[in-house]
Amino acid sequence: MLARTQSYGLLGVSGFPVTVEVFISSGLPSLDIVGLPDAAVRESRDRVRAALISSGYHLPTARATVNLAPADQKKEGPAYDLAIAVAILMASGQMPETDLSDVLLIGELSLDGSLSPVRGALPMAIAAMENGISKCVVPQRSALELQCLSGLMVYAAPSLAEAVKHLTGEIPIAAQAQIAYSDLLSEAKAAVDLLEVQGQAAAKRALEIAAAGAHNMLLIGPPGSGKTMLARCLPGILPPLTFAEALETTRIHSINGTLPAGGLMTERPFRAPHHSASVAALVGGGSGARPGEISLAHNGVLFLDELPEYPRTVLESMRQPLEDGEVLISRASVQAKYMARCMLVGSMNPCPCGYFGSRVKECRCSQNDIRRYLDRISGPLLDRIDLHVEMDAVPVSEINRSRGGESSETVRKRVIAARDIQHDRYKKDGIHDNAMLTPELTRRYCALDKSAESLLTRAVDVMGMSMRAYTRILKVARTIADLAGESGINEGHIAEAIGYRALDKKYWSN
Repeated sequence: MLARTQSYGLLGVSGFPVTVEVFISSGLPSLDIVGLPDAAVRESRDRVRAALISSGYHLPTARATVNLAPADQKKEGPAYDLAIAVAILMASGQMPETDLSDVLLIGELSLDGSLSPVRGALPMAIAAMENGISKCVVPQRSALELQCLSGLMVYAAPSLAEAVKHLTGEIPIAAQAQIAYSDLLSEAKAAVDLLEVQGQAAAKRALEIAAAGAHNMLLIGPPGSGKTMLARCLPGILPPLTFAEALETTRIHSINGTLPAGGLMTERPFRAPHHSASVAALVGGGSGARPGEISLAHNGVLFLDELPEYPRTVLESMRQPLEDGEVLISRASVQAKYMARCMLVGSMNPCPCGYFGSRVKECRCSQNDIRRYLDRISGPLLDRIDLHVEMDAVPVSEINRSRGGESSETVRKRVIAARDIQHDRYKKDGIHDNAMLTPELTRRYCALDKSAESLLTRAVDVMGMSMRAYTRILKVARTIADLAGESGINEGHIAEAIGYRALDKKYWSN
């Protein structure tokens, strides 16, 4: 007898349909799985066998063949366990034959018959909806990822037995109550509030500009000047995730198995990998073409502390993803594309000892030591970082003063206002912030008057900037104008934007 159920597989951040076919014929008892299964899928034979027996069913004493179609697409992971078990029950007559073509079945089976969560439930469910499937049976913990998908009836099953009783209509499971994304959003709480950062007014201003335009940023200063603390303030001043951004971000973390408890992500990610990270860890890769830190930081912040300590090959591998906002991982057996539109924030000391140019402590490094240290950061990578900010240690007398300055919430309101201006400006252009401006859109929206254009031209000539640096100055100036609520870019905006590229000449000029 032949039975079919519907499941889904993963390719990058997208799902693809997998039809599970089970055919039972006479012959020696066996359970064979075909259709390019990986080791985890092949091992489902033992999981399914134990789960069926534990749930009060039995494995048919005949030859059972499981086909995962399409047969030329590699299948990975344990998400097919539930669909295989249900198809076996129908094919063996232990469950009435039921049309399940519009029901998505995903879930890993434990040996006692309970259902365990799987990676990638959200992208699989979204792909299923796009292909006309309106119902899905998933493990209880995976159901939380799907609670904001309107138009999808989600049934959270704790075990195989309860899933079967639901599918046959014997004991239906109540559909999960779907909720609006706005109900999930809570008041954002900054890990570090800007009120805690003493002094560093110029660096705080640069942080606000970076947040308002989604610009990359480099902080240079001696140890203890507050670089890491300032970077950790950034998520607290960024605008909340939109529903579309939340889905994109959750899909990547769901695939990677790093989704926090509670389902859909509503806060922008902040990733801070150690400087010993490999290319595969940072950009993505490995045998399964998994997403890297730059993709896990999508719609959020990727913070690289002690930037020169990262291997040169690791840093250079980020150049293309930073420019394109996506990364394509190619392996012999799989190719996956991941989104990587994040804000890069790097921090570094100006020299090996950390005190070159400091007013509080004398540097003990030679010029050759300083040059070798700074040369670990290449010119092309620096070109892709919009704001270069120099910091120095804050005097103890200023640290001991009572807290002052603006809170993260106050700055966040200005950032949101600037982002709203950008959203309205670019709503017909397919982008949503100044950092995403293409050359054509930069010419359209970053037009300069004669005095501003003359200033920028002179600065580029004197400082020996590349055309990429020229374009990024325009984008930063556009953000500065948006924060000021001005439609045009004037000479003052350009002058401030140029100031954030002055460290190129100070530290990296020949």
